Amino acid sequence: MSEVRIAAEPRTEFGKGAARRARRAGKVPAVLYGHGTEPRHITLPGHDLMLALKTPNVLLRVDGVEGAENLVLPKSVQRDPIKGFLEHVDLLVVKKGEKVNVEIAVTLTGEAAPGGIVTQDLVSVEVAAEATHIPEGVELSVEGLEVGTSVTAGELKLPGGVELVTDPEAIVLSVSAPAAEEPAEGEGEEEAAEGEAAEASAE
Repeated sequence: MSEVRIAAEPRTEFGKGAARRARRAGKVPAVLYGHGTEPRHITLPGHDLMLALKTPNVLLRVDGVEGAENLVLPKSVQRDPIKGFLEHVDLLVVKKGEKVNVEIAVTLTGEAAPGGIVTQDLVSVEVAAEATHIPEGVELSVEGLEVGTSVTAGELKLPGGVELVTDPEAIVLSVSAPAAEEPAEGEGEEEAAEGEAAEASAE
């Protein structure tokens, strides 16, 4: 897993006003925490951070924070609900060799057997992986799966050294038959009326 270097600056002002000023200057307030150390308040360049976060579970090497471990993993990203810009990021300090719990995407490949409709119940699963070898996701083939088939999280083929944290019995996907089409409104009544008329004429 590649690392992305990003420059940080210590943050000395706090509160909503200070956060707004930082964002107007193109910076994002952030907090470094973990490994029993005191939280470090910093700001990060907004554009660089936005690009880095396009990679799921990206590993960041933060430069410019004296006396702090600088290998971090974004754990909580807050965005403006309307405009979508970054408002705040929590960064977990990690070390090579240690395992961390992260969410990874489940991507479906292939086509189910004819007549089957695939419903994906879980688009991601939680796993424990070595901090510097976090997989971007896991692929699950639905090729040829018949109606009535379901796949659980425990059946996913995870990379070596990656452990499943999600309940292994949780349903990831299921294959069902198409729903039967309901008769158009009044259609059933018309057929019934025609049947009654036919019986009456026969009598």
